Amino acid sequence: MRSFIKNLFNYNYLSLILALSLSVSVFGDDVANGEKIFKQNCTACHMMTDARLVGPGLKGVTDKYEKEWLISWIRNSQALIATGDERAIAIFEEYNKSVMTSFDFSDDEFSDLLAYLANPPVKEDVIADSAGISTTNQGMATSTILMIVALVLITIVFLLVSVKNSLKTALGQEPESITKTLISQYKLFISNNINVLFVVLFFIIVTLKFTYDAMMGVGVTTAYAPEQPIAFSHKVHAGINGVDCNYCHSSARHSKHSGIPSANVCMNCHTYISEGSIAGKKEINKIYEAVGFDPDTRTYIEGYEKKPIKWVRIHNLPDHAYFNHSQHVVAGELECQECHGPVEEMDVLYQYSELTMGWCIECHRETEVNMEGNNYYTHLHEQLKEKYKGQPITVDKIGGIECGKCHY
Repeated sequence: MRSFIKNLFNYNYLSLILALSLSVSVFGDDVANGEKIFKQNCTACHMMTDARLVGPGLKGVTDKYEKEWLISWIRNSQALIATGDERAIAIFEEYNKSVMTSFDFSDDEFSDLLAYLANPPVKEDVIADSAGISTTNQGMATSTILMIVALVLITIVFLLVSVKNSLKTALGQEPESITKTLISQYKLFISNNINVLFVVLFFIIVTLKFTYDAMMGVGVTTAYAPEQPIAFSHKVHAGINGVDCNYCHSSARHSKHSGIPSANVCMNCHTYISEGSIAGKKEINKIYEAVGFDPDTRTYIEGYEKKPIKWVRIHNLPDHAYFNHSQHVVAGELECQECHGPVEEMDVLYQYSELTMGWCIECHRETEVNMEGNNYYTHLHEQLKEKYKGQPITVDKIGGIECGKCHY
C-alpha cells in the first residue's frame, strides 16, 4: 500500500510538471515579440487580413496549415517546394513564382511569430473627431462667441420689456413699444460719460484682438489637407502595413529635405501589389499610368512617355527659415510623429503642427540634449554640465534659440 501511494504521488507530481510545461509552451509564447518579428520581416509582403499583397493574406493561416509545415515554409520555401510538397508548389505557382525570402528564426522566435499569427491583437477603430483637428482661426471663434453673447443679451432685453408691458397692461396702464423703450434706455446709457468710455474701450480691445489673431494666422495652415492626385493613405502604409517612414522619405536621414518619394519607390512594392485594401485597383492604376506599367504582364511599356505625379505640398516653411531634417531625425533622434502627428492614423494627410517660430522655440526649450554615446562632444558636454550644475541641458542652452541658427 505504501509503495502504491508513493508511486501515485510520483505520478501526480510528474503530471503536474508535465501540465505546467504544456501550459508554458502554450501560453508562454511572446505575442508582442511575434508582432515585432512580423512587422520587421513580413509586412512588406503580407497583411493580417484576407487581402493579398505580394503574398497571401495571413488571416487564419495557422488554422489552414500545420505548425511544422509553416516553419518549413518560412525557413526555406524553395527547399520545401523541391521536396514536391503539393501545397507549397500550388502557392508558388499562384503567386507568379515569386520567391519568398528565407528566415532562419530560432525555435522561440518561430513560436512567438506563430502565436501572433494565431491571435493578432484586435485594434479598435478610432473614429476621427473633427474637433481633434486644431485650427488657427481664433478670430472667427471669438467673433462667434461675441455674436452669441449679443443675441442672448438682446433676447433678455426683449423678455424684460415684454414682462414690463404685461405688468402695465394688468395695472391698466398703456404699454410701451419695444423700440421706444430701447431708445430711451440708450439715451440714458450714453448720457453717462463713463459708460461711453467703457463702450469705446471695449470696441478698441475687440478690434485689436481680431487684428492680432488675423496677423498671427498669416502663413499658419494647421489642418491643411489638400486633395492629392492619388488618394494615398498613410494609415494603410505606415499604420496597417507598418512601413517605416524613412523607407519612402529616405532623404530625411541624409538631407535637409524629407523628399517626396519617386514613383520608382512606389513600384518597389506595387510591381506585385496591384490591388489596394480600400480603393481597389483605381488608385494604384494611376501609378501604373504615370510610369507606363502593364499590371497584366507585369512589365514596363517600351517607349512609354512617363507622366509626373503632381503631388500637392502640405508642409511649407517660409523661405527665410532654415530647417534640416537630418539634424532632427539623426542627431536629435526625433520620431516623425513629434512634428507631423499620428500619420499612421491618417487616411488623408494634413498638417498637424503649427510650424511657427514660437512652436519651434517652445520645443527647443523643452527638449533635452542626449549627451550619451557621442565622444566627439565630451569636452563640450562637460562644460555644459559644469555651467548649468544639475539643470537639464535643453536645446536652447546649446544655441537652439539663436536667431542665426534658423535665419542666417
